[in-house]
Amino acid sequence: MLEELTVKDFALIESDYLEFNKGFTVLSGETGAGKSILIGALSFLLGGKAEVSQIKEDKNEASVSG
Repeated sequence: MLEELTVKDFALIESDYLEFNKGFTVLSGETGAGKSILIGALSFLLGGKAEVSQIKEDKNEASVSG
């Protein structure tokens, strides 16, 4: 089970830390809130294809850990 997610310089996210508690977790929000970016970070964490375009502009690398 994923307990926490740390994202740095991924797409538009400069730095973010999420902690998941026991039970059901829902990602919700308005259009443009960044839900798809978080799903992309999860995909990257799970071994999905990485692309240079996923690195934040003016940065050399991005990191996602869980």
